[in-house]
Amino acid sequence: MNPLCACRSMSGALLLTALCGLFSALPALAAEDALRATPPPGRALVFVFRNDRVPLAARVPVIVNTELVGELDNGTFVAATVSPGNTYLRIGDRVLSTLYFVAAANQSYFVRIEAIYGLPLVRTDVQLVSETEGRRSLAQSRFVGGAPATVVAAPRLPQPSVAAVPPPPKPSVAAAPPPPPPIVAPVPPPPPPIVAPAPPPSVAAAPAAAQPAPAPVESAPTESGRESEFALIASAGTFKLANGSQVVAGLQSTYDTTSKSVFGIEAEWRSRAGFSVGGEVFSYKNDMVTTGASPNAQQEVLALVVNGKYYFRAASWFYPFVGAGVGLTSTSYSGGLTGSATGLAYQGMAGMEFRFKPVGLYVQYKNLASKWITGDAGREVKVGGSGILAGVSISF
Repeated sequence: MNPLCACRSMSGALLLTALCGLFSALPALAAEDALRATPPPGRALVFVFRNDRVPLAARVPVIVNTELVGELDNGTFVAATVSPGNTYLRIGDRVLSTLYFVAAANQSYFVRIEAIYGLPLVRTDVQLVSETEGRRSLAQSRFVGGAPATVVAAPRLPQPSVAAVPPPPKPSVAAAPPPPPPIVAPVPPPPPPIVAPAPPPSVAAAPAAAQPAPAPVESAPTESGRESEFALIASAGTFKLANGSQVVAGLQSTYDTTSKSVFGIEAEWRSRAGFSVGGEVFSYKNDMVTTGASPNAQQEVLALVVNGKYYFRAASWFYPFVGAGVGLTSTSYSGGLTGSATGLAYQGMAGMEFRFKPVGLYVQYKNLASKWITGDAGREVKVGGSGILAGVSISF
């Protein structure tokens, strides 16, 4: 082989090896740059990371302002650059969770996704978190890129400088008589090329930007990231007694079973898992005609009940529920019949709540059973019934 060609081949092989080593480091550099990236001037940067308490295998698509930026496994994250103003996120495939906030220029936002249950279509909980919590989670996650317009690019690395290899000296041919072939002096192999090491990329530390207060978002019952919350519910509606005729205080009485002044007030503590417990005050009145008493009488019932419920998260704004309660009723009579009595009460309920933080719309059906025992021959007076109530809830 020609010595000059051999020298060039060796130099090219060493250069190719150095370049391959540099390019193989680009994914790690891109992930490191994503962790330290700051938004472009006049734009905002959104990091979306997934952190499951109980890891699920299914991937979760992430759409930012109608653009798919990637699909997240547990322990991965993507980044997206958005314009200032209204920003919408849709998380999931056919089972969607949504997030809305107003992005400010030159700010970074961090969104945590937690897969709750379901396979392959998982339900997710989506929350806007602080920069401290977000960057701590990103440091433990793997960057999986984003949409072409939003991927944070790694800085361009300087090309390695290769020292020029001097051409080999021309072979000296000793003079010889014409008959024998010429004698060529051996040419020593050229020294290996010297490749200057590439300096490590210097990435300026991103200054900590002031985190603005997050705008209201729609998500699970505890949008603010708290493990629980407190709610007040005021409702009114229709209620009908189960018994229209019975003996009260030894007198035959007939009821107008349609109640009036039907209203209730509830206060309950709600957990992030969907369970709630609280107390309720429920009141209703009924007119009654009592044989031998004048004028007509009126029955008023006040129920004090402790309730337990479970809310099913059908969507980020729609929560059906079931529940039960136990307590006491206080029954008082006025008009042609006077007196009062107390008795044990228990109830079952089912309904739905439409939540638009911090206010919600509340609809429920309830069945209340209660009775008290009269002093004459131990007769029972039943004061329970059933009805449909609608109202408003406020969460804190």
